[in-house]
Amino acid sequence: MVLSETGAGGTALIDPVTSPLNQEYVVVALDRRIAAARRHLRPVAVGVIQVVDGRESDDRPNAEPALAADALRATLREADTLTHLQDRRFSVVLEDTPERGAISTMERFRLHLAENHPSLTLWVGVACYPAHALTAGELIDRADTALTAPCDWQRSRIEVATDE
Repeated sequence: MVLSETGAGGTALIDPVTSPLNQEYVVVALDRRIAAARRHLRPVAVGVIQVVDGRESDDRPNAEPALAADALRATLREADTLTHLQDRRFSVVLEDTPERGAISTMERFRLHLAENHPSLTLWVGVACYPAHALTAGELIDRADTALTAPCDWQRSRIEVATDE
């Protein structure tokens, strides 16, 4: 399937800076993935990712978006959906992936950054369908909430949403 570069009303679906799909696409894509997962009784995981430059200071800028996107692409599968969010963070939709698989995927990304870009710090919040939420909006909110804990740490960290 070939995606056009514009969506409804001429809105660009491809982020011009980093090439992944943009924020407008993620909710629609996740909604479709959850519908398919519900039909086939499969899990779906979402990660909200922030990559910052520097390791020690409290005021670290976000890493260069193209660099973070390239590193993410190097560690994701073809079936995974990478999107660049408006606030310079990223999200990934990991199809047919339970919590443990999502953690492994994000750990591969962390190791890739540590090896190739040691000055960068990675913070990730992960949430999974159906364990943490049942709708796209809830799943994104849960992953976003999980991301708040790692941001308080100086080192790279992956945090999973808690069961409510």
